[in-house]
Amino acid sequence: MDEVVYQSLLHLTWIDELLENIKTIFIDLYKEQLKGPRCRVVEYPFDPYFEQQLQELERAAGSSIEDGPRLIVEDKKDTLAHADTGGPPPPPVPGLLPVQQRAAQVSVVSEDSTPSMSPGTSRSASPARNHILTGKSGPGGRVSRRARKAASATNSAQNGDTPKKGKTPKGGQKKLRKWGVDGLAEEDDGEILDYSASDANAPESAPGVQVEAVDSSKWGTKTSKGQFVLKDLGDEVHSILEKADQQKTKSSTSSGMVSSGLGAISGLFRNVIGGKVLTKADLENPLKAMEDHLLKKNVAREAAVRLCEGVEQELVGKKTGSFQSIDAALRSAMESSLQKILTPTSSLDLLREIEAVTSPHDRQQARRPYVISIVGVNGVGKSTNLSKICFFLLQNNYKVLIAACDTFRSGAVEQLRVHARNLKELSERENVGHIELYEKGYGKDAANVAKDAVAYAASSNFDVVLIDTAGRRHNDQRLMSSLEKFAKFAAPDKIFMVGEALVGTDSVMQARNFNQAFGTGRGLDGFIISKCDTVGDMVGTLVSMVHATGIPIVFLGVGQHYGDLRGLSVSWAVGLLMR
Repeated sequence: MDEVVYQSLLHLTWIDELLENIKTIFIDLYKEQLKGPRCRVVEYPFDPYFEQQLQELERAAGSSIEDGPRLIVEDKKDTLAHADTGGPPPPPVPGLLPVQQRAAQVSVVSEDSTPSMSPGTSRSASPARNHILTGKSGPGGRVSRRARKAASATNSAQNGDTPKKGKTPKGGQKKLRKWGVDGLAEEDDGEILDYSASDANAPESAPGVQVEAVDSSKWGTKTSKGQFVLKDLGDEVHSILEKADQQKTKSSTSSGMVSSGLGAISGLFRNVIGGKVLTKADLENPLKAMEDHLLKKNVAREAAVRLCEGVEQELVGKKTGSFQSIDAALRSAMESSLQKILTPTSSLDLLREIEAVTSPHDRQQARRPYVISIVGVNGVGKSTNLSKICFFLLQNNYKVLIAACDTFRSGAVEQLRVHARNLKELSERENVGHIELYEKGYGKDAANVAKDAVAYAASSNFDVVLIDTAGRRHNDQRLMSSLEKFAKFAAPDKIFMVGEALVGTDSVMQARNFNQAFGTGRGLDGFIISKCDTVGDMVGTLVSMVHATGIPIVFLGVGQHYGDLRGLSVSWAVGLLMR
């Protein structure tokens, strides 16, 4: 049952809409619990959803939550009285005439009803007008403005309040304020809170919940040389998709193509027999259906059009074999085009490149740390994927330094501090590698922090430096311009951009803008596609980002744990796109 209580004189036209919206949101959030056969009392965190709807509807109605509900229509004669006494007078007693209400009364101060205030206790901001009854005098029972002010000052003095000053002194500064758990303000002790600074008296690693162990055999294997290599993403996601497919109702199946435009493509080719020379007119409708199918797989339109044009050029004028269906020829051509786009043109053996820098064969070449930088837009999982790469490097017994160069986002340093503590515990438990965190707090120049971190890593014989950066909008030149300075100061060996598998057409512009932001002769070296476990078979972002830049995909994120990192299997991705 929904109930909303508000003042009867306050006309709120949006109450019905609020009730309907709250009902819809609540049922959608807790439909599983509501369908449960047993009744139980559970506290659901629904307050934020209610507050959001309430504030949104209040803003639309032109009201303000902070000021509270106010009467729109007021008597002009009572306006000044309301302003000085702290609110409207109490409602009239039923049965009394207005003349009786305006009769003069003797001022009575109730001493018993006045609560005693203990020192240091914060009082309510609402004036206690029920404690003092002020009689009305003068013509018509009205009180002069000067008398009302004097009465208000007396009331404040008796309750221990100090009168407010009209203006703040020029040299004065607003005092800091601390809020307790009870919602009351505490006295300012002058201490400035900065949780990014480490406490010298505190232990290096605070005791917390034990980190869950990660089974290395589930996400990688050991080679004959002792290197730990990642598994390609395939089996894990296939099992997830199969489970999801079992819950869905299959409307139609044709040659393994379920619920996609490929079924329509096959139907358009059904009347075409083998041994026919295909023309552009024959392929027009089927390729349109193929383009729609790729768009449903979250492939950007630009990439989908390019793929279909490539297939058209390959099939026009081609004579199909006697025992080859047109459907098979079309699928084969599209799979070939997808494989060409997704197959990297350079080596992605990251471990071999690290070994070449940290253990050079040429004696004239000085040993130095291998530097990897992580960039991307806001909220794509840069810090999370950085910690996964760090765990992967720790499995190969590397000494890793994490540089906290996100000096802008609140909580970024603390997030990396938690990751570093967890990874340190896991590495010590498995007796592999070593990890440290390099941080300078907030507000510093990220390029200088990265430069200092690389210098510290070189002097301390670290093998790899992982640099975390602040998220930024790809279409904001003011934010993107700082990446060029960052690339010059940090001089990273690899720059990986983290992109979401959830993003659609915007992935093309993200990839291009970041690739061009590091200056002449410097660009991205690879993509890390995060949240691949949330999109099912809609993995078109992989094709879109590679098509836009020609830069390969190095890693795929498939979860929130440190072991949820995989390499890209081109055949796996093509298989999902052609389902």
